[in-house]
Amino acid sequence: MNPTFDVVTVGESLGLLTAPQPGRLHHNPTLRLGFGGAESNVAIGVARLGGTAAWIGRLGADSLGELILRELRAEGVHPYPVLDLDTATALMIKERPHPGATRVSYYRRGQAGSRLRPADVPIAVVADTRILHVTGISAALGESARSAAHAAIDAATSAGASVSFDVNHRSALWSDQQAAAAAYLELAQRADIVFAGEAEAQLLTGADTPRRQLDALLSLGIDCAVLKRGAEGAMAATTKDRCAAPAVAVPVIDTVGAGDAFVAGWLAELARGATLRQCLDTALACGAFACTGDGDWESAPSRDDLQWLRRGPGDPVSR
Repeated sequence: MNPTFDVVTVGESLGLLTAPQPGRLHHNPTLRLGFGGAESNVAIGVARLGGTAAWIGRLGADSLGELILRELRAEGVHPYPVLDLDTATALMIKERPHPGATRVSYYRRGQAGSRLRPADVPIAVVADTRILHVTGISAALGESARSAAHAAIDAATSAGASVSFDVNHRSALWSDQQAAAAAYLELAQRADIVFAGEAEAQLLTGADTPRRQLDALLSLGIDCAVLKRGAEGAMAATTKDRCAAPAVAVPVIDTVGAGDAFVAGWLAELARGATLRQCLDTALACGAFACTGDGDWESAPSRDDLQWLRRGPGDPVSR
């Protein structure tokens, strides 16, 4: 029997206030309300590409939590939330204080997402997916959320599902970077596929060049290592194959969420049985397209968007 879901993600979603105009926050009297979170961003990205996706997490029983659930359902994602009556949904604020620079401030310590527990993870849902996706943010939020991520991996592994791990290092959430590396290593060693940026791969492995970083990641016993290199593109390796590709050139509006769109593109292709090269090409296209608009997930592409991107610019007006 085929699994119900292509991808199930486990982790935090939080409210998002965005300054709509460039400049410092105190010069932006109006903020736009939305939400974000690496794991829910990936789930939305997979759904946009025609995959079946679910999100598991903990939210406050409040208006922000209601907004997140409504938007996830509207995007075709199946949410499996636990509503916390004792604390609120976390919040982040995004501003662009300088041209080309984005700054994000978090208000999440002790909030609902960090209180996700192993008992909150619906085992039947995790066992009914092709791919489970978790990130290092869960490890950064504290022991409870970290244990929940490991519980989800336990369930996925027992059911024969693949496990995807994106390091997604947030230095502001750690007082000890070596503790961060140790926590990430525990998760990476249990994964089948690991995504990391170059700085993240160096933190995790100590290797200082892209090729050595891929080798070091594969030495953890994983099946596939993917190195996200931003404007330089990406590289990927398995024990049998390697490939690299440049970034797709696009006009950049906002890079926040591009990494999650990249992962979503990779996992959506992997669930369809694509090759390593096909996964890489789609991931790069998704990451690039996400940079062309604002929002954590709003600019994640559909299949039609990817076709448009690959065709190149044509008549700018559709009539």
